[in-house]
Amino acid sequence: MSRDRGPRRLRRLDRRVLIAASVTALSLTASGCVVVHGEREVLPSSTRAEAAKALQQFTTAYNKADKAYDSSLDADHVTGALGDIDAARLKAGHVNNPDGNPAYTPLKLTDVTYTIPKKAGWPRWFVAEAQGNKGGNLHWLLVFTRDGLGETWQVAYLTLISPGTLPKFKKDAAGWAEAVPANSTELAVAPQDLSRDYTTYLKNGGKSFAAGPHTDKWRAQRAKTAKKPGLVTQYIDEPLISGDYAPLALRTADGGALVFFTTRRYEKQTAAPGTSIRTPNASVQALTSGEIKQSLTTEFVSNGVALDPEQGSGSGQVSVLARLEGVTSAQGS
Repeated sequence: MSRDRGPRRLRRLDRRVLIAASVTALSLTASGCVVVHGEREVLPSSTRAEAAKALQQFTTAYNKADKAYDSSLDADHVTGALGDIDAARLKAGHVNNPDGNPAYTPLKLTDVTYTIPKKAGWPRWFVAEAQGNKGGNLHWLLVFTRDGLGETWQVAYLTLISPGTLPKFKKDAAGWAEAVPANSTELAVAPQDLSRDYTTYLKNGGKSFAAGPHTDKWRAQRAKTAKKPGLVTQYIDEPLISGDYAPLALRTADGGALVFFTTRRYEKQTAAPGTSIRTPNASVQALTSGEIKQSLTTEFVSNGVALDPEQGSGSGQVSVLARLEGVTSAQGS
């Protein structure tokens, strides 16, 4: 009797545990949290309330770091391209103003629109567009990402755009957007290839990218400044495509995608014999190692946002809508 009663009791307990676990998982999934098989289920990346909280936490941390010129104060809230740009900006600010930012004004973001995609697996991410009190009439466009349920939301991409620039996104009946896989073959350029194609275009030109300030006009400007009297400027562009620099893409209503991508650029200025390099501004000097004699190599990290059309539609050209970059280091010689 006792030998039979034990297994039956265990079976009843196991059944209760399974029922309780199922109810808990159902409740958590309904609330927007990903707990069971989150790597396989297609779910919203966050709730709208969670997205709003993430933006508020980022703004608070950003302001603290900006006021003190201390990158440790917002390091948990930035990553990828923005993480590099922000850390360098704060480092330079601290070198030039050890007591903090003398021109500090807290950032305020209002009239926020959230675009949250449904997707499976990590990273989960969403986009926020807001009116800021910095940047004139331009809107702040931020991409928040995280790699696990218990991790802090971090901003990987930040660009400034004119109001009304963004396209309409494809959304389901509940208002959730659609993430586009990095290897999608439905677009003119797969998101995972966009950074590489862009850096190749900047070097060689071509017809893959539509005319604009970040494409043909920028190439023309670079060509003009490449050879000035007594000074030669060389440009080396590199794609950044992995880890926290990986591209992220949202499906647009017309079948294309809005793609966020990252590149790195080196500019080497070399002065002719008998001449010297023009002294860079204080921020660049703060990030410069070595002595500037005849050359200065400056490293930039740039994050951009582009419209990638559906394969076979229109001109088939990618349009770069906006790009924000910052100096991350410099080397004199």
